[in-house]
Amino acid sequence: MLVELRAENYAVIDHAIANFGPGLNLLTGETGAGKSILVDALALLMGGKSSVELVRHGADKAVVACVFESTPNAETILEENGIDSAGNDVILRREIMATGKGRVFVNNQPATVAVLRQLAPELALVHAQSESLGSFDQAQQRILLDRFGGLDTGVVAEAYARWREAATKLDDLLHGERDRLRMVDLWSYQNKEIKDAHLQPGEDEALETEKRVLANAEKLYAAAMGAFEELYEGGASAEVALRAALRNVEELARYDARFAEAAQQLAAARATIGDIGASLRDYAEAINASPERLAEIEDRLALIDRLKRKYGKTIAEVISFGEEVSRKLAEVEDRDEILKTLRAELATAAAAYRVAASALTAERKAAAAKLAKLAEAQINSLAMKVKFEVAIATSEEESHWTSSGWDVVEYRIATNPGEPLKPLDQIASGGEMSRVMLALKVSVEEGAAKPKTKTPTPRTLVFDEIDIGIGGRAAEAVGQKLKALSRGQQILCVTHLPQIAAFADQHFLIDKRESDGRTKTKITLLDDRARTHEIARMVSGAKVTETSLQHAAQMIAASR
Repeated sequence: MLVELRAENYAVIDHAIANFGPGLNLLTGETGAGKSILVDALALLMGGKSSVELVRHGADKAVVACVFESTPNAETILEENGIDSAGNDVILRREIMATGKGRVFVNNQPATVAVLRQLAPELALVHAQSESLGSFDQAQQRILLDRFGGLDTGVVAEAYARWREAATKLDDLLHGERDRLRMVDLWSYQNKEIKDAHLQPGEDEALETEKRVLANAEKLYAAAMGAFEELYEGGASAEVALRAALRNVEELARYDARFAEAAQQLAAARATIGDIGASLRDYAEAINASPERLAEIEDRLALIDRLKRKYGKTIAEVISFGEEVSRKLAEVEDRDEILKTLRAELATAAAAYRVAASALTAERKAAAAKLAKLAEAQINSLAMKVKFEVAIATSEEESHWTSSGWDVVEYRIATNPGEPLKPLDQIASGGEMSRVMLALKVSVEEGAAKPKTKTPTPRTLVFDEIDIGIGGRAAEAVGQKLKALSRGQQILCVTHLPQIAAFADQHFLIDKRESDGRTKTKITLLDDRARTHEIARMVSGAKVTETSLQHAAQMIAASR
């Protein structure tokens, strides 16, 4: 749901904020007050094209921003684009500089227009006068049909994923075969070189330690024996001093128990000195100053360094490289068998996809016939006389396979008798486009089958100038349809007709005034009294009469 929309220095708007609620939000006001400009601002936040002409005269930049309630799919899109969550909200902001440059922020983090366009189908679908059908492309038309029919594309998506995986594996093997054959000699050499080395994880570190010992054998022997003499063997060794001290403390302890613990500590220290001395002596005696072993270690380390320079920074990486090369060689040797297996997997996956896609096509065609009939009746109840169809174009060629099937869904309409059916985007009138979209949405919401799986639809629907060319009963029918649709989704609608305005859950007045020689636009949420007065103005014009006020009150009461 759209919670807030704000604009600063945008077209004729200097500063405006609107806080929307659930249900039907209607925007009214005099012609030229800026109602459609607000809708265009929201369309801009859904990824629409910007222009330097949108910057208010005399300002450095225009800023439009909005807050939507977040959805699980929106959170997924944000995560995929590396944008942090903002709790339960999604905050969009777009700045247009007077120089022509622009900036986009999502949750106050720098983003791109592409991210806005990814989020748009999840957050809102805007039918602005300036946009016509821009955000209702064939993908959205297919999604609407699938929602109406309660169709589940999951089976097709899974079949498509398996087919793509099998096709990619086979393609990689076939296209890489020539390169593989050229690389066989190199791989064989690399594989033999690494295998002949008989590398062991961590051996280079152990060899380096042994090398340092052998290269410094005399120093290490002298140090170990020197320490042994000082601690244990020499006449003035620590062990001799401790032994003498221990005798004296033991003599003290015979007469004064306070020295018993000290005697124990000295005995323990003497034992520790003995252990250390024995370890030093054993270490010194084990030192083997072998030039042959040192040369052998240096050769081994040189081999390891050469392999690491060629195949990896560590022995583990070199071993891993060798295993990968060995696998590639095995693939080349088993090429025929692998190709046979992959082709069989691809054929099986393709057959499964054809079955799933064909079944989905049949379901779509059945749903399309029902939706076309319902939508045509709904459209014609809105002061139009049209023919409407939902065309399903199927291409079974693999180049047209997608995760949603092989169908292209296109809504077609003829707005005048005798004219051929044409795609929706060729409708000239923005008001007609809005009414068609309203009829479609109502048809889907009222006639939809129970969904097998929830198909994502925009949370907020926006209609601009939906009432062009209608009045009387048709206008009341539009209001009723908007009200019915708003029970399941938030609706924003710009209208000039009191018959439609009477159905509002939240009624906003867009008012343009002159201040200090500049035009300023103000947005006001009307209370019950002000709302009655505004509808009375829409009924009677500039002069509000008691009769028009009574008529307005009756219209509001009747809408409830």
